Amino acid sequence: MPMLETIVVIPTFNEAENIARMASSLFDLNLGQLGMLVVDDASPDGTGQIADQLVNQFPGRFHVIHRSGKLGLGSAYAQGFTWAIQQGARYIIQMDADFSHSPGYIPEMLTLIPEYDVVVGSRYVKGGRLDERWSWYRRLLSWWANSVWVRFILGTKTKDATAGFKCWQARALKGIELDKICSTGYVFAVEMCYISEKLGYRIKEIPIYFEDRRIGQSKMNNGIKIEAAFRVFDIRRRYHNLKPGKNGISG
Repeated sequence: MPMLETIVVIPTFNEAENIARMASSLFDLNLGQLGMLVVDDASPDGTGQIADQLVNQFPGRFHVIHRSGKLGLGSAYAQGFTWAIQQGARYIIQMDADFSHSPGYIPEMLTLIPEYDVVVGSRYVKGGRLDERWSWYRRLLSWWANSVWVRFILGTKTKDATAGFKCWQARALKGIELDKICSTGYVFAVEMCYISEKLGYRIKEIPIYFEDRRIGQSKMNNGIKIEAAFRVFDIRRRYHNLKPGKNGISG
């Protein structure tokens, strides 16, 4: 396998209609040393089989990890990050398969990342926007989760603590003990944000337009949101004493 400087990690569950289009969009960026890894949780819609075809279509650049079932977004990212680090990637990007995170922001992220530990695609810094089709209730809930709930409990400074679109320095991810991450679901983003701040990572937020998914159905429901809200307390308990250098991180 050729050395890939940047690997985009995308967990999937029932994204058969999006995954090939996403691969084409990423490779059309003409970033020669960029690869893509799909971590598929045994999608019943055939996402995994499409990913296998893409491995042959984009040899050396497209890769897939097949998992035995729906094991969770957070664990998929942790496994994907670990794989990317093992391949020698310098930068690792996390994003959704459904185009709510536009690949068009990746060149800007890669321009900035050498000066930071993580670049965050943020909905809540100046210039960031949400899809106009979001209801007022959904907008309020998202704002409240970031600006009130997470910030009040964890004291985070990052404006979009629940952001799922990030570009990481691989060495920064090495400093986080990924095998000890406790979040398997959507609160994984909050856990990684809190750890990054506690370890003194250099974090840069850039404004993005967060578009509602184009095709397919959202995996988010009220039960997942409630569980994530309560998991924030567990994150605080686990990491409130974490300090820079504890995991061997240097600037």
